[in-house]
Amino acid sequence: MTSKNVVVRPKPDRITGIKHLFAAASYSFGGIRRLWQETAFRHIILMLVLCLTLLFVIGASLIEFSILLILFFALTAVEALNTAIECIVDHLAPNWEAFARDAKDLGSLATMCLLLANGLYLSVLLLRFFEII
Repeated sequence: MTSKNVVVRPKPDRITGIKHLFAAASYSFGGIRRLWQETAFRHIILMLVLCLTLLFVIGASLIEFSILLILFFALTAVEALNTAIECIVDHLAPNWEAFARDAKDLGSLATMCLLLANGLYLSVLLLRFFEII
């Protein structure tokens, strides 16, 4: 799996102290920039805005808003991990491979589980608001 265009770069020096905090924040913002390239993440952000608006309209409590944000942060984290898995798999297996399919399917399953958890939570809030349950 070698390529003619491979550029070998030396491992960067270890960053410690307060510089590590700023470096870690920089890496996180880089992750957000990379994740923004994913359509699924942009859909998650759109849904977050719509769901926050919906919770405001139905008069949700601070706890209910907090739970929604926790679920969406968890969804974002899993989507980031899923994207990372896809990047690595695409690099390791440029052609179709069973392990690549399995890795991507499992990452997708993890994302779907949190999407369902978010949907269930919103459904319960709406059913309670409309006094159906």
